[in-house]
Amino acid sequence: MNVLRTAVTGVGAYLPERIVTNAELAQRVDTSDAWIRERTGIAERRQVADGQATSDLALEAANGALTAAGRTAAELDLIIVATTTPDLTFPSTAAIVQRKLGCPILVAFDIQAVCSGFVYALSVADGFVARGLSKCALVIGAESMTKLMDYDDRGTCILFGDGAGAVVMEPVEGRGDVTDRGLLGFALRCDGAKQDLLYVDGGPSTTGTVGHLRMAGQQVFRHAVVNITEGVEAAARIAGVAVPDVDWFIPHQANMRILQGVAHRLGVAEDKVICTVDRHANTSAASIPLAMAEAIADGRIKPGQLLLLEAMGGGLTWGACVLRL
Repeated sequence: MNVLRTAVTGVGAYLPERIVTNAELAQRVDTSDAWIRERTGIAERRQVADGQATSDLALEAANGALTAAGRTAAELDLIIVATTTPDLTFPSTAAIVQRKLGCPILVAFDIQAVCSGFVYALSVADGFVARGLSKCALVIGAESMTKLMDYDDRGTCILFGDGAGAVVMEPVEGRGDVTDRGLLGFALRCDGAKQDLLYVDGGPSTTGTVGHLRMAGQQVFRHAVVNITEGVEAAARIAGVAVPDVDWFIPHQANMRILQGVAHRLGVAEDKVICTVDRHANTSAASIPLAMAEAIADGRIKPGQLLLLEAMGGGLTWGACVLRL
């Protein structure tokens, strides 16, 4: 039986030029390079330049994805931006990206699921593409997380960086089994009762300010390893694959310990894990497409391979998906 699948046909990425090392952060807060590396695996992160907005990062990643897919902005009919650091309260960052790309009138909106945003956005795009409602969709994860940091809080300001990743998604025909190209299975979750474990202490209808990121690190770690494992296993079950059989595991780049803990719990070999957290830090919704773009560019990920993506973020939200490139 022929079915319509949603395939990733192009991937792009962008990192701001400015590199912030652990040594530089140690001049601002009570920390050290050794302390940060030991607890997180992070050595450096990128930071947006003055006047550089999230939409600027998204635009660069979008152009890269379009080029890789052999498409132009004029062919797009859907733009979804996953971000927790939009340019403005409104309009959406997606609408701003549409304007900057010079696209015709289309569907454009943002998704806010924090670090899980890119996985959520893929599932929403799949709802358009696999139903024949979109022929050429652009999904972007873009963040300026350094804008939310409290540099008096050494437990959080060391963890985050800025960047953007994007994918072009188009319909392809499949047979309805695990050999198909495209998105094969999803699992999305949210537990709002855990809000106080990871949140930003500001917003338009409460404080009228942007606020700073707050996190109960040890509790988030414990929930991450257990919840992500459940979500990944659910997505794999829906897709009809065994987790250890995937070619590449592309986790949200939050913390090296979380990456290792989840991979071990799932039985995924260490050499199958794509890791960029040491150089990118936690770029929230941008981390998965950034890691995917890097591994495609350096030849590790090849067409036809089976990928397993997962993330967990504030909310608490988490999710996973399986796709064949």
